[in-house]
Amino acid sequence: MKVVAAPAPFKGALGPAAAAAAMAAGARAAGADVREVPMADGGEGTLDALVTAPAGRMVRAAARDPLGRPLQAAYGLLPDGTAVVELATASGFERLSDAERDPEATSTAGTGDLIRAALDGGCRRIVLGVGGSATTDGGLGIVVALGARALDAAGEELPGTGGTLAAVRRVDLSGLDPRLGTVPVEVACDVANPFAGPDGAARVFAPQKGADAQAVERLDSGLMNLAAVLVHQGCPDIVRMPRAGAAGGAAGGLAAMIGARLVDGGAVVARAVGLADALADADLCLTGEGRLDGQTRAGKAPAVVAAACAQAGVPCVGLFGGVDLSPAEARAMGFAQVRPIASASRPHAAALAATAEDLEATTAEVVSLRASS
Repeated sequence: MKVVAAPAPFKGALGPAAAAAAMAAGARAAGADVREVPMADGGEGTLDALVTAPAGRMVRAAARDPLGRPLQAAYGLLPDGTAVVELATASGFERLSDAERDPEATSTAGTGDLIRAALDGGCRRIVLGVGGSATTDGGLGIVVALGARALDAAGEELPGTGGTLAAVRRVDLSGLDPRLGTVPVEVACDVANPFAGPDGAARVFAPQKGADAQAVERLDSGLMNLAAVLVHQGCPDIVRMPRAGAAGGAAGGLAAMIGARLVDGGAVVARAVGLADALADADLCLTGEGRLDGQTRAGKAPAVVAAACAQAGVPCVGLFGGVDLSPAEARAMGFAQVRPIASASRPHAAALAATAEDLEATTAEVVSLRASS
């Protein structure tokens, strides 16, 4: 039996390459030939997946965390000159303690630092994965780090945090790094939400980043204000633009302010890692991530894999840390079967620690049953 192991990260436990290795070990124990194809969708693991696939390399660079503190981070550089920047590397939720999480105080400036470092490194194209952010600044922090100026009504410069969005009256883009005019930027989005409004960046995602109800209202108003200011300056209207709400609106802000192209992150990774080629002669594909839920259906990597399997005529089995959808809902997404890899009664910390072991064991069981059926 020829098996493709194409998991996304199991958040807090395994990155995509480690998850693929655990699946591969289980499949080989059951006698299968395995091809490992680590997947991601623009969120966590995108950098690792894209750099691993074409034998790229990591480049260390100085940056700032969401609160402006210095840190060392990395971007990926691929053989074709593409730089892969993962927003969460510098501006991610995991960079902050629980007490520090406040999307009104945080900024994506550190991601702008990494983009500048990639430009300094001579990249010819930038792919920015934007999942896992700690921010709701509409991408203002990124462009300020790249030379733009956010100005209030008195012409004073603003820092580009979420809490200052409502005060913006003009964004001076004249000082933007000129290399952005010749180096295309693709934003690999892991959600399809628009920039602002009822299903926009602030109302849907800011509570997960530490915002209370009043802060959510202020952030949404701030995003609306930034969008209106940019339209007045001749930039595209991003309020209802699909995918513009990714990473606290950073996707939309970059589309408006530097002409970035917003793309489906899962599709970008699938092409880069050669998923279609891997499925061409496969008998079975295994995918998975930490949890199968409603968000999985909105373009998350396992849904992308299941759709590719349906197109290739290959059964797709999803292995997840937890399963919140019914079997009928999973089948509608293209899965032949979905399974949790551990008992729901196991404490969360213990389940995380045993993820690799559970993933390997469940894979071996699934492949053995499929091979004998």
